[in-house]
Amino acid sequence: MEKFGRSQPVRRFEDHRFVTGHGGYLDDVTPEGAAFAVFVRAQVAHAEFQPLDLADIRDMPGVLAALAAEDLEAMGIAIDMDFDTVDNRDGTTGASPIRPVLAKGRVRFVGEPMAVIVAETLQEARDAAEAAFPETEDLPAKVDLAEGGSQLHSEAPGNLAFDWVMGNAAPVEAAMKAAAHVVTTVVEDNRVHVNSMEPRGAYAEWDGDKLHLCYGGQGPWGTKDEIVRTFNLPEDKVRVTHPDVGGGFGMKSFDYPEYFAVCAAAMTLGRAVRWMSERTEAMLSDNGGRDLVSTTRLAFDSDHKLLAYHVDTLCNLGAYNSGYAQPIQTELFAKVLMGVYDVQDTLLDVKGIFTNTAPVDAYRGAGRPEAIFALERSMDNAARELGVDGWDLREKNFIPTAAFPYRSSTGELYDVGDFPRVLGRVKQEADVAGFEGRKAASAAAGKLRGIGLCYYIESILGDKDERAAVEFNEDGTATLFVGTQSNGQGHETVFVQFLSDHSGIPADKINMVQGDTDRIAKGGGTGGSRSVTTQTNVMLKNVSDMRVAFADFLADQNNTDAANVDFDDERFRIPGSNETPSMLEVAALAREAGRTDLLRFDSYDRIAGRSFPNGAHVAEVEIDPDTGVTEVVKYTVTDDFGNLINPMLAEGQVHGGVAQGIGQAVTERVVFDDDGQMITATFMDYAMPRADDVPMIAFTTEPVPSTQNPTGMKGCGEAGTVGALAAVSNAVADAVAAYGVTDVQMPFTPERVWRMLNSAPIAAE
Repeated sequence: MEKFGRSQPVRRFEDHRFVTGHGGYLDDVTPEGAAFAVFVRAQVAHAEFQPLDLADIRDMPGVLAALAAEDLEAMGIAIDMDFDTVDNRDGTTGASPIRPVLAKGRVRFVGEPMAVIVAETLQEARDAAEAAFPETEDLPAKVDLAEGGSQLHSEAPGNLAFDWVMGNAAPVEAAMKAAAHVVTTVVEDNRVHVNSMEPRGAYAEWDGDKLHLCYGGQGPWGTKDEIVRTFNLPEDKVRVTHPDVGGGFGMKSFDYPEYFAVCAAAMTLGRAVRWMSERTEAMLSDNGGRDLVSTTRLAFDSDHKLLAYHVDTLCNLGAYNSGYAQPIQTELFAKVLMGVYDVQDTLLDVKGIFTNTAPVDAYRGAGRPEAIFALERSMDNAARELGVDGWDLREKNFIPTAAFPYRSSTGELYDVGDFPRVLGRVKQEADVAGFEGRKAASAAAGKLRGIGLCYYIESILGDKDERAAVEFNEDGTATLFVGTQSNGQGHETVFVQFLSDHSGIPADKINMVQGDTDRIAKGGGTGGSRSVTTQTNVMLKNVSDMRVAFADFLADQNNTDAANVDFDDERFRIPGSNETPSMLEVAALAREAGRTDLLRFDSYDRIAGRSFPNGAHVAEVEIDPDTGVTEVVKYTVTDDFGNLINPMLAEGQVHGGVAQGIGQAVTERVVFDDDGQMITATFMDYAMPRADDVPMIAFTTEPVPSTQNPTGMKGCGEAGTVGALAAVSNAVADAVAAYGVTDVQMPFTPERVWRMLNSAPIAAE
């Protein structure tokens, strides 16, 4: 394989096996002969029930096991799921009611697992599960986003999960009172299904006294810790692995009840047990995304300089705390609360509400898209109310380039940034000067055309530390072990390419291993766009450790000082020798010399701080006022991702993120009826974006290298979604402004936009 120059757009190595049907997804790697698990799920959103009597179910054809919550407890299994909480404004801890692996005594959302049935065939398991009709005493369903209503948990009076605040109210209120202008905006952030291409699934094996769980996730180490706790097993008796994973987007970051139930079934039977979610089952039981309403206030002086910002949010947690649900709309939202604007007086008030709906947790961006959406919709609305240009209003309030490193109002240290440069570049790339001509052409065709800007920033999340190992194999290849986990981002290409660039090992001689707690003791997993910065950082330490150790070895072999042995990123050079061995060749020499200590290098390192990707999105929409059909017809992105390893893969990440943002903005919305029944639980009812909903996306970069990691990189995995919501919404707001419409809320489906236009002041005249 040829040696690639650094930062080159190399095609993905893993794609050949994927497109030729050789991927190792869960259904591809499940052990032959595994029994099939199917879950009995709640058919109502809120009800009490007596312990399930599964005796008759166990006698049905092919049934091997039928387990309810009481059966798990009888096995000594802890049925409470783990999750994080936040502190309330009064210093108490947010509500933490038990979320059971299988419902016990009460169900709280349609689709909640109540029992697991295991049979020899999938059809036999389905038949048995359908025959289990638990008798329930129905309770009123709580589905609105407000305090009060039918009580879900005794630990959360009024269904208030938490009441959280960050900031100081006194200076914010003082600024509001003294301001020349205060602009209030209501921003609704609709709930969406994540709908990963490969649904969730798992299989478990019980081999003697060791439990192996394999599932599609974003990092197995936290799950291993929870299995050790839940089943009271020694750490060395638990192995958790990930196969190839067909999309995660945050939704697969967390543990789900099904994984523990499948493990219990495998232990009960002493054989492998498999489960794969069906699409409607996934829609009912996967963690949803977003689902919050924010009311914002922006204070300006007479010169339109920002003085203060206040956000008051109600967010939906669903029926239970999921893994990281409470921190998402609080701590993570706060990380980019004030975005790219130079304001220190800010206040974020958030209340979390339990409802009889599926839990809500991370979805591509986890808190940062929500925060930027609220802020950039507010800035757009403010510009319209103040009668000023939105681009100028943003630039006037940017954090000055000379002010970096900049400590934000919520304590984040922005290391670098040049927002005016990025904004100027996107203005040129999007041909903003030609918009009026395009608008006139749309008008001639009977369409409304609008343009929308969003300037976003996001904070990289997750552990700052990471691990990696390089092992030299007897066949002349090397194996790279990483602590992150690909869900389709192209890690096998990026990390192999990076190691090859810095070590000289040919890319086709490097195999990558991920997602196996037996082969990689610890790792941070993938989430929060952390992978590239943390993993490449520790890989540089790997390479440095190898260079030092191999130089010492070569020096000893050639009777010279190690300081005289050079390495040029491809080959070693030794004084007085014509030999220029590569790392693979030095490893082979070390093997011949019996130096097994030079055949594997395990490294750990920590980045200095988090990086802050930022950039500008410009969307243009066309609306047919007769039908309400809204199309995104032009889309331009200029990002500052710092230095890039593979620009083509970075662009692909932006494309995917923008597509998901357009989906939420234009077509997608989860809907529950008053009884808590989901009425958008199939692709017949839930509108995923199609190819013709997404235009060609123009992508350019204006890099300002980060100072917080040695490569100067910034994560890029979530940025596309962070910028897309407000860009599209602001474009719609611009298009309908001529009708006098001021309340613009996603999703912009034909029916909603038609009603918006036909109830507008101008339409009513």
